[in-house]
Amino acid sequence: MNGVVGVIPARWASVRFPGKNLADLAGKPLIQWVWERASLAKRLDSLLIATDDGRIADVVEGFGGKAVMTRGDHPSGTDRVAEAVDSCVGDIVVNIQGDEPVIDPSLIDAVADALLSDNQYDMATVATALDGEYERESPSVVKVVCDEKDRALYFSRLGIPCVRDPGFMKGVDTQMHWRHVGLYGYRRDFLKRLISEPVCMLEQAEKLEQLRALYIGGYIKVVKTDAGSVGVDTPDDIELAEQALRKAGLV
Repeated sequence: MNGVVGVIPARWASVRFPGKNLADLAGKPLIQWVWERASLAKRLDSLLIATDDGRIADVVEGFGGKAVMTRGDHPSGTDRVAEAVDSCVGDIVVNIQGDEPVIDPSLIDAVADALLSDNQYDMATVATALDGEYERESPSVVKVVCDEKDRALYFSRLGIPCVRDPGFMKGVDTQMHWRHVGLYGYRRDFLKRLISEPVCMLEQAEKLEQLRALYIGGYIKVVKTDAGSVGVDTPDDIELAEQALRKAGLV
């Protein structure tokens, strides 16, 4: 069984922005922008939207996308993705966030390629350079530390790595602090194992699912990029997202 399946999880009951996947963004629903961008990825053999709501499914089918209905009681998007691909063909699954309308299709390809080219990795994800002290110290910005081969060592909401001596940074000419971007690739077998494992203490403490993968011994490749991302978490983010679409020349 070969191939790469792209999945965009889209639930209705977002805590901060219910129904945000259908929010109007420059004349199109948010989920359509994500679908159109993801459709440009060259490594995907198939693409689907996993949802728990008929309203979202109807809109997806209306613009020509493929919607798969999933249960409404999933604790995470990862579980929703796993259910959605249960009957699909493909060794590799790419979980594409449904709230990033300007996602770079080449990043999707890079995540898929990381798993296609190296069998030692169970997962792949993305990181970009942190932009200043605010992002480094903000708990809403997830940080990742990697080894010399860009394998993830740890993810945290704290500003890791901690620099004990502030003067040390003056002599450092390489990037030390990286912001995690929530785009994931999984080997199908590892995805099944991941959702079957209990939540670990690290995951509970940080509220970061990817720590479960590290806890059970998973190898995660981190693809580093300078491409930015804009997510829609609240209604206030709509204007910022539309600005990003205009800057990218998409509207």
